[in-house]
Amino acid sequence: MISIEPPPSRIFLLRHARSGWPQPGGRDFDRALDDHGYAEAEVVATLAADRRYQPDLVLCSTALRCRQTAEAIQRAFGEDTELSFIDELYNGSLDTYLAVLDAQNAAGAVMLIGHNPTMEELLEAMIGPDRMAALIPGGYPTAGLTVLDHGGPLMAAAGTWQVKDFLTA
Repeated sequence: MISIEPPPSRIFLLRHARSGWPQPGGRDFDRALDDHGYAEAEVVATLAADRRYQPDLVLCSTALRCRQTAEAIQRAFGEDTELSFIDELYNGSLDTYLAVLDAQNAAGAVMLIGHNPTMEELLEAMIGPDRMAALIPGGYPTAGLTVLDHGGPLMAAAGTWQVKDFLTA
């Protein structure tokens, strides 16, 4: 398990909603959400808002499908929701995602909107392979939102993160 110091009190890991295939000659980066993906994004954003899972800051890949997922989050929580778009999250490695989270020591609750397989690798690093396999045995689904709470000061050295909730459309 990893340690993020000092940790935010809560981290939300949101995989972008389902996207369509790239247009002929189009780039993967420019893939938009398909109709099902738009619905997924709205459902998971509404569920999060209903449960008051308010992020202080949303860190989002600059890929179109992630930005569109972030827009659903912003609609659910209001225009005051701070969005920060980070190029390095597109095709970013686990180390990149960890470095982005580690740099967020001023926010109490941080949402990261990104891509698989890195989102799955990050969750596994935070909670361990056994707990991850039990939580999402079929892999990290599109529009899957994991709510993680830090284990507290006594657990900080171990980097313990506890899954509070897992939402999906």
